[in-house]
Amino acid sequence: MELGRALLLILAIVAMASLPALIALVFCADEIIDRVACGYAEWRERRRERRTIARLDRAVEADALTRDIDLTAFDRPDRRPLEELAADLRRLRSQGVGFDGRQPVWHGMVLQAYDDRLRLACRALGLAEHLTELEGVDLELERVRVEGLLHAAGLTLPAARAGHWQRHR
Repeated sequence: MELGRALLLILAIVAMASLPALIALVFCADEIIDRVACGYAEWRERRRERRTIARLDRAVEADALTRDIDLTAFDRPDRRPLEELAADLRRLRSQGVGFDGRQPVWHGMVLQAYDDRLRLACRALGLAEHLTELEGVDLELERVRVEGLLHAAGLTLPAARAGHWQRHR
């Protein structure tokens, strides 16, 4: 009987000591349940995304598409960053549009520098261009075609502004 009372007393002390924790658990139960549910939902979403990506890789055969690409060509020290080429193209485009009384030689050199940057941008993006092979109107048409290809590849160049005439050689 004495042992039962001692056990009951210990049990009452433990109950009184854990009562604040039990009350906090009751008041914060919704927060705890919400955190567990959100964590499970995020884990499930990440797992679903990984499975979808793996399924798409198998369907597209991504390894076969990138197997023949030499990535060391992108790390050459003589290769200019595409952002620099885009800035050069925009600057040269603004200088080459319109004839503002400068010498025709200057205008021709600006167009030649513009064509050089177009060739470098095409080479960087793997696009075909024929700027070195053409002259006159054909060269201007090829320039417009290459600008369209670069625009389709994500490199935006400003179009010639209305009201300005480009001087033809």
